[in-house]
Amino acid sequence: MSTTAYQFSESFARAMDAQDPLRNYRSNFHFPKIEGQEAIYFCGNSLGLQPKPTEAYIQRELQNWAEKAVDGHFYGEDAWYHIRKKSKPALAQIVGAHEHEVVAMNNLSTNLHLLMVSFYRPTAGKFKIITESGAFPSDMYMLETQVRFHGFEPDQAIIEIGPRPGEYTIRTEDIIEAIHSHQDQLALVMMAGLQYYTGQVFDMKAISQACQQVGVPVGFDLAHAAGNVPLQLHNWGVDFATWCSYKYLNSGPGNVSGVFVHERHAENPTLPRFAGWWGHDEAERFKMEKGFKPMFGADGWQLANSNVLALAAHQASLDIFQEVGMTKLRKKSELLTGYLEFLIREISGTSGVLEIITPTNVHERGCQLSLLIHKGGKAVFDEFYKNGVVGDWRNPNVIRLAPTPLYNNFLDVYLFAKILEQSLQKFA
Repeated sequence: MSTTAYQFSESFARAMDAQDPLRNYRSNFHFPKIEGQEAIYFCGNSLGLQPKPTEAYIQRELQNWAEKAVDGHFYGEDAWYHIRKKSKPALAQIVGAHEHEVVAMNNLSTNLHLLMVSFYRPTAGKFKIITESGAFPSDMYMLETQVRFHGFEPDQAIIEIGPRPGEYTIRTEDIIEAIHSHQDQLALVMMAGLQYYTGQVFDMKAISQACQQVGVPVGFDLAHAAGNVPLQLHNWGVDFATWCSYKYLNSGPGNVSGVFVHERHAENPTLPRFAGWWGHDEAERFKMEKGFKPMFGADGWQLANSNVLALAAHQASLDIFQEVGMTKLRKKSELLTGYLEFLIREISGTSGVLEIITPTNVHERGCQLSLLIHKGGKAVFDEFYKNGVVGDWRNPNVIRLAPTPLYNNFLDVYLFAKILEQSLQKFA
């Protein structure tokens, strides 16, 4: 649908919802309330809503624990010893991978450190890392401490690629040029797949190809990309990636992360890693002997046994994703985010009060739009909340809004636009 076909009217929004093939999935989620009214929830980029089946999924494992105790590891339909395998089909579809290339484990920051052990192997001559400027703090701290662990200083080892003057997003050609110009000293490219602040989706395929040309490993933090935008990690040749499951994957606050390791590394004996017994050869695990033998694929990076209750909550959402599929989600997401963009531009006009810093090109964004507010600032955001809108404020003056296709609809977007209009009239 082109922007010329969008309309700033409630009847249009309701008509779009009536023909939405995913409209019934909204009823699968719990919505928070503000002043007793169901909120307009545009904060799935920070914490996804709870799927209604989640309680039953967790209760089933609590019952298994109550009835079987330690025998739950080995008996029953979903014996805990193999419970990680249940999430693999959905995760593989979501990130574009083979099932043996993905596994749910730990949390995102832990996984980034573990993967850096394997893929950041600096030498005196090749020790630099390329990342995006303004990366999420966890990534910045992780990179800083990793390079210091190897005896280097962050300001010498970390190359941050930022937007050009007067721009908000990073050009792909600038990233690729940096890869080629620093190749003699470059040990790794590790960056977000989707920039949390601006909402820009990076061209992971082009970046990966550039890394392959110069023989440098590449990894991505997909915290804001997994479950949001189409991914083809295997085909793109990405070496490794990790993500959280509590944003677009709706698995609960702080819940389990996932990792991807390309199959070309599946049985590489020279690749170092920090080992744990759950990554050891499954057939020999209970021999309890010395000598680590990693499992094939991403499973070989596991440390400890699976968090069963966390995986149960994770599975409640993944089953919905597998039923819907990323293709349908993406199609709706483009329409929904496009409608939000249209309405914001209709309201702001030529006033200059609002500026969308997220790319207009649908291939360079997911369902998040970041709004730069030049007048009114936090007061406008607070007015949103008073009127039932849950978004996300980022200093100094950016509001992030994420109409999530699994549970948001066009009426949500229209109602938000009316609140935005009122808030700007009051404070801007």
